[in-house]
Amino acid sequence: MLWIGPGRDTTLAEEVARHTGLKATFAATDTQEWKKRDTRRCRVIVLELPASSAFVQEVMAAAQDAVRPLPVVILDREGSLDESLIGPSLGLFQHIVGDRSPQEISAQVTAALEAAAQKCPFEAQESWSRLLIGESQPMRELRAIIRLAGPRQSTVLITGETGTGKERVAQAIHMASRRSGAPIVAVNCGALPEHLIEAELFGHTKGAFTGAVGPRMGRFEQAHRGTIFLDEVGETPLMLQPKLLRVLQERELQRVGSSETLKVDARIVAASNMNLEQAVAQKRFREDLFYRLNVIPIRVPTLRERRSDIPLLAAHFIEAVCRREDLPQKTLTAEALRKLTEFEWPGNVRQLEHAMEMAAALSGDRETIYLGDIDVHLQSPARELSGAALNGDEFSVGVPTDDLPFEDLMGKVEKLLLEQALRRHGGNKAKAAKALGLKRTTLLYKLKSQDYVAGAA
Repeated sequence: MLWIGPGRDTTLAEEVARHTGLKATFAATDTQEWKKRDTRRCRVIVLELPASSAFVQEVMAAAQDAVRPLPVVILDREGSLDESLIGPSLGLFQHIVGDRSPQEISAQVTAALEAAAQKCPFEAQESWSRLLIGESQPMRELRAIIRLAGPRQSTVLITGETGTGKERVAQAIHMASRRSGAPIVAVNCGALPEHLIEAELFGHTKGAFTGAVGPRMGRFEQAHRGTIFLDEVGETPLMLQPKLLRVLQERELQRVGSSETLKVDARIVAASNMNLEQAVAQKRFREDLFYRLNVIPIRVPTLRERRSDIPLLAAHFIEAVCRREDLPQKTLTAEALRKLTEFEWPGNVRQLEHAMEMAAALSGDRETIYLGDIDVHLQSPARELSGAALNGDEFSVGVPTDDLPFEDLMGKVEKLLLEQALRRHGGNKAKAAKALGLKRTTLLYKLKSQDYVAGAA
């Protein structure tokens, strides 16, 4: 709830928020302060008069032009508002004349929300849709698929790059299903040791193996009547895949160390960022298991495919971190927002979230986030280097012979580049930054993150 009022006394707004269960943010009447508030995630606007006619029209126009038209409740103690100013937006407009109690205002706010819900029925019924932030065409298509697949019992396979939000999609599917009152149990198949994954999924009896001091229920049993989410299902060991296939086909399992067959009623939602068809061709994943999982395939779009959602996502993440860290709410400059939408985002939504968290931290008590607060995250590791840079006298890089995480490898590459630039310019950080196409503040941040100690600046 965005509450726009002429004074700084927020007592009435807080009372209404308490009665309606909404979270209130505040702005001053007849100023542009309200534009700094994120109306994209707002459910209702309360506007206290007096205010100029132009200001009332501006707020109403913004509410009407929002992604989902916002209801507006106007508190008019003196009865001074000319309703003809409102125009065609009267359908989502409540005009309260005279002094009213917080309870009466709360009832009007609730009525406004109900009227808006009737105009947008899916919003009222689909609480799961709030998990999926974005109004781009790919996101609308994704919601349409979940709307159809959610109530069914069919197994779902979610695919997409790392960081696109596959787990959120799984949660949305569960919330859209008839099983939403039961738990959703998540299992990361790639994070469990191979010798423990069977017991983790199916449970075990007492003494089934060393350390099994008592019987234990597995994740499938925990998800009985609910949903089990098998994340990174492509990492499931080959020796376990036939048993997983049996559970999917027969809806029954045996605990490790037991011959008793247990019936389970759990909907299976699986996810993978690897190409499972390719894994099948390489004999790393069973073909019959792939087809049993791939009943309803859902692909989560990359952030590159939904660039129009980046401003909405960035504002959401900034608001979340500011609320968590008790910081003033912040907005991005036009330059910073333009760079965000132009960047390729190899790490997708998760990378954007981390970038916004860093930006909120580096901006301190400022209400504005500048490009310099985020451009350390906008240096793509996929940027091509010239052959001279890769094979020159001072610097070379190649694929490591031993396993090395990509982030660690890129950290080493970045450190070598920083050291080379500083040596070439005699330790002068300003010149080194210019040579690398960075701002001096970005270079200093990178040096600090690399624990690098250089000479004079």
